[in-house]
Amino acid sequence: MNLRSLSFLLLALPAVIHWAMSTATAAPPNIVLILSDDMAWTDYGFMDHPDVKTPNLDRLAAEAAVFPRGYVPTGLCRPSLATLLTGHYASTHGVTGNDPSPKYAPRDSDLYNQRRSQLISYLDRFETVPEALGKLGYLSHQSGKLWEGSFGNAGFTHGMTKGFPNRGGRHGDAGLKIGREGIEPINEFLDLAVQEKKPFFLWYAPFMPHTPHTPPERLLKKYRDKHPLTVAKYYAMCEWFDETCGQLMESLRQRDLEQNTLIVYLTDNGWIQDPNKNGYAPRSKQTPYEGGVRTPIFYWMPGKIPAKVHPELTSSIDIAPTILSAAGAPIPDDLPGIDLIPHLTEGSAIERDTIFGEGFAHDIADIENPEASLLYRWCIQGEWKLLLTYDGEVNRYASTHPRDEKGPQLFNLEEDPTEQHNVAKEHPEIVARLAERIQQWYPVTERKTQVTP
Repeated sequence: MNLRSLSFLLLALPAVIHWAMSTATAAPPNIVLILSDDMAWTDYGFMDHPDVKTPNLDRLAAEAAVFPRGYVPTGLCRPSLATLLTGHYASTHGVTGNDPSPKYAPRDSDLYNQRRSQLISYLDRFETVPEALGKLGYLSHQSGKLWEGSFGNAGFTHGMTKGFPNRGGRHGDAGLKIGREGIEPINEFLDLAVQEKKPFFLWYAPFMPHTPHTPPERLLKKYRDKHPLTVAKYYAMCEWFDETCGQLMESLRQRDLEQNTLIVYLTDNGWIQDPNKNGYAPRSKQTPYEGGVRTPIFYWMPGKIPAKVHPELTSSIDIAPTILSAAGAPIPDDLPGIDLIPHLTEGSAIERDTIFGEGFAHDIADIENPEASLLYRWCIQGEWKLLLTYDGEVNRYASTHPRDEKGPQLFNLEEDPTEQHNVAKEHPEIVARLAERIQQWYPVTERKTQVTP
């Protein structure tokens, strides 16, 4: 351990001791993970969107530790959710895309289904967050999106998703009703947790504002006159999702549960609504651009986590160790994320200068070789963001996010937040430095890389 690391541990020690003592003498905290689905990092009131209304999330954010510069390592839902369950990057947990490629095995063939089962089995190599919490006596409930089989397979004690190989068990089945059709299954679970006097972990990942964009007319009419219909529907879906978050908070209040509950919020991946059609724009979902991987992340627990806007970079890779720490669970040594509890409780800066991510094709060409579908590796250090492109096999969705530039793409996010100007040729020394950091983080074979400007 170097001197800098030792100094940080000594500074953080009082916060860690305070949290440990308070959790040791009080009931373990309940933990609620709220996940929106396909939502842009800009589309919240607390992120200063001029039109989208999110009053319930705004109230939570005003009382929370907020990271406006939050990211998910992979801009696609299934690998992003698997990262939250395991605490590992997609290149480690192995679930790099949403489906096996039908190019190599026709859908519903025995081979295709075998590959689906094998992908789900990758979860068995890790102790998931709900499994770890279960060892401490936590009940857990899954609702909304889940790809890795049933709720029980993912380690939850209760839930809605039956999962593959059940009929319709692809990405949530019955769980996708949550939010759009009320939150009664969650209320029933909360009543059970209260009755049994057990701490709980709640996974609320509704299929919202994800397509189909079918908001109530009362919300749609608020946006229709100012925006194209496709955009108005999406904005109304954002507000509808926010309403369900308000319903969830009211359920906690009614049961006197909010006083000892940690709420973590983020979105699974970004989204930029195409104004001309019912879909997402380029440099959005499935890409490593800001529109695909950036999300606000906040941690809400009044009385224990002070309200503060944190300027540092953070990643969803940090959420698993932070949740485990909050519950008093051991954190596996191999988790790459940071336990944020000392930083959240004391407001100290995160001693990390670079975050990393990766992008793979939606359809997985080879479920045993992530590089076969690798399209990007990327990192952010300060104001600089470097994307490296790779020759992984594209798929039926490739036309929506073409690798429009080969070789490195370097952006100064302070001067060019929408990533319009690739300045890699002007700063070869920065490209070389950051490319080396990426290679140290996740090495790939040289034949895959195109790092020369």
